Amino acid sequence: MAFDTGLAQRIREVLAQRPGLIGITEKKMFGGLAFMVNGYMFVGIVRDALMARVGPDHYERALATRHVRPMDFTGRPMKGYVYVDPEGIDDDSELAAWVGQCLDFVNRLPPKTAPQRLRPAKR
Repeated sequence: MAFDTGLAQRIREVLAQRPGLIGITEKKMFGGLAFMVNGYMFVGIVRDALMARVGPDHYERALATRHVRPMDFTGRPMKGYVYVDPEGIDDDSELAAWVGQCLDFVNRLPPKTAPQRLRPAKR
C-alpha cells in the first residue's frame, strides 16, 4: 500500500517550523508512514489520508469536523485516532493545526519505559 509522499513532505515542513522540537522519527508501518516522538506515534499517512492521534478527550470533537472519520484500520474504530481526508488538510494551516494538536496530546503522555525482558524459567 503506497502513501502520499507529498503529504509526508508537507508534514516534515510543518515540523521544521516548530522551534526546539527534537526526537521526531519516521517509521514505515501499516503500509503507510508514521511520525513519532518519544516512541509515540502522533500522526501518520495511510494512502492519502492523515491519521491523527487526537486522544480520547478530543475524539468526538474531531469526528464532528468536516472531512474527518473514525480510524478503523483493523475494522474496529480506535478511540482517540481519526483519519482526516485530503480535503480537510488542503491548506497548510489546517495540516499544521492537526499536527500541533496531535503533538500536544502525545507530549502529555508519560514517558515510555523499556519493555521488560522475559527471564528464562528456573529449572
